[in-house]
Amino acid sequence: MRRSSRGARRSVTAVAVSAVLALTATACGDDGSGSSGDKGAEGSGKGRITFWDNNGGVRTDIWKEIIADFEKANPDIDVKYVPIAATEYQSKVDTSIQADGLPDVGGVGAAMLAGFAAQNALEPLDDRLAKSSLDGKLNEDMLKSMKAAGGGDGTLYSVPTSANNGVLYYRTDLFEAAGLDAPTTWDKFYEAADKLTDKDENAFGYTIRGGAGSIAQALDAMYGQSGITSFWDSGNEKTTVDDPKNVAALEKYTSLFKKVTPAADLNNDFTKMVAQWDSGTIGMLNHNLGSYQDHVKALGAGKFRGIPQPSGPGGKRVQVSNPVDGLGVFKSSGNKDAAWKFIEFATEKAQNSRFNESAGQVPSNTDAAKDAWVSKAEPTKLAAEALSDGSTTIVQLPYYLPDWNTISKTDNEPAFQKVLTGSLSEKEFLDTLAGQLNEAQKEWNEQKG
Repeated sequence: MRRSSRGARRSVTAVAVSAVLALTATACGDDGSGSSGDKGAEGSGKGRITFWDNNGGVRTDIWKEIIADFEKANPDIDVKYVPIAATEYQSKVDTSIQADGLPDVGGVGAAMLAGFAAQNALEPLDDRLAKSSLDGKLNEDMLKSMKAAGGGDGTLYSVPTSANNGVLYYRTDLFEAAGLDAPTTWDKFYEAADKLTDKDENAFGYTIRGGAGSIAQALDAMYGQSGITSFWDSGNEKTTVDDPKNVAALEKYTSLFKKVTPAADLNNDFTKMVAQWDSGTIGMLNHNLGSYQDHVKALGAGKFRGIPQPSGPGGKRVQVSNPVDGLGVFKSSGNKDAAWKFIEFATEKAQNSRFNESAGQVPSNTDAAKDAWVSKAEPTKLAAEALSDGSTTIVQLPYYLPDWNTISKTDNEPAFQKVLTGSLSEKEFLDTLAGQLNEAQKEWNEQKG
């Protein structure tokens, strides 16, 4: 049954009301949550703050290094680090908003920003940034993305740390052995996926993402093949996801499952998918810049390449936007001053460069983006060139919709698995997705007046 986006919107509003009531009624002590009522407090700028990592486990080591350096530079501040898996982060924050259990500071990416902002959970950061040494040092496009994703009022709720981009990783050793060209076009991609598959030898041409995070990857493949360059129609009311060209593109893409991919892909999120690619004989993997260092460690730089997504006829490349990641101060924090100091430290040149070199992503700090490692990491370099040389058109996903994460994850990831197994058609899937998005967009346009 299709879940109503209108119902989802009401649900977000209800959560927001519950959160405000809960936060007003409860004044929290030093329990590690950092909470101090609905408005929080500036605090002394000293003492303990709690930091929630929105990609815990994957980025734990680098964050522990940054935190150790921060505490050395700020001996009167102690940071409690809490790693939370990316697949669990949004629900953890949503639950904690109602329970008065939010941290002082945490990862807040563009994809989840609107939902948190709609619940009045985040502290506006424009004034703090204007008075900070960071002012003028952060990538303007990333700042614009964060402001746009925050709900449309132009407020900055999360300071960008990184930009990501879709990457097609391929095993150069396997391609060379098979006499295949690099998969720079969709035709070459499908040819390679078929030729590199030998199930008897447990060799597959591709790994498809069927678990958490599957929708964005499927959308990327759809728009990349169809060549459609806008998520909404000219009236900004109806989505293009169910356009016949996109339906046909999705049908071609999902037909790869179990034909040239492992059956385990049905439940694979990005960590399992990446681990499977790094340890096996799979020809290609669609992910993003974030897994580059994992591949280097597992395979060595000589056995693979990471290139921009395949191009269509005429060399035209279309791909969907990848959300900018960032750090936000939660409004209920009792020590906002110390939380802001942590954000400033983490996004200054040295630490931002260090973090993004580890993550393989594009730094938000413009000085950090000039560091030598950026040009030496081929996927990062090629991604930056593709976005600046006019060869790539980006389809902007509607991160500004408070219901976006609910629609694209909770509602439709299980439905996409049904598509892969053949119990739901691609057209039915996209028609349902389009209906939810159109309703959410209608509510959003009405709200804006």
